[in-house]
Amino acid sequence: MTGNEGDAASPGRALRADARRNEDRLLEAAAAAFAREGAGASVKDIARRAGVGVGTLYRRFPSKELLIEAVYRHEVQRLCEAAPELAATRPPSDALRTWMERFIDFMSAKQGMADALRVVLTDDNEKLQTRALLAEAVDHLLTPAREQSVVRPEVDARDVLMALGGITLIAAGEEQRDLATRLIGLLLHGVVTS
Repeated sequence: MTGNEGDAASPGRALRADARRNEDRLLEAAAAAFAREGAGASVKDIARRAGVGVGTLYRRFPSKELLIEAVYRHEVQRLCEAAPELAATRPPSDALRTWMERFIDFMSAKQGMADALRVVLTDDNEKLQTRALLAEAVDHLLTPAREQSVVRPEVDARDVLMALGGITLIAAGEEQRDLATRLIGLLLHGVVTS
């Protein structure tokens, strides 16, 4: 293997540690750029913010659509992985609030990529699978909260996701991230026991 081959890993093949770090930085920079500027964000700026050359970006993601798809999947994975970590390290209501805030940030980035995602993610089964994974993450947070009688026993993870989706739409329409935080507070007031 030559020095450049590790950057362009084929599907199913693990990336070298340095290539993994480059990819993680690219995905984080791209998620922030898409949230700020939408799908029209500059690939050159994304590479620069990630601290890599544009050639590195294109070796790993030959098109902007592939980058957008990878960002979407990466952010879903991060959200799902955050739930057990938050549940293990924070009090239940704090863990739930923190995850909800991260969900809103994820949805902001997703809205910035919405047009491109409609083209890239056409498989309805994948969309359903993503919703199921996110509901599972919410349930992972609700379970210890129920066990400690912190949330109402009838609260359903899918309902929480629907409410968060509504908050995202309202806050995006108003272009106010702080509005989303206030609405999350109202949602938690309805979820958490008195």
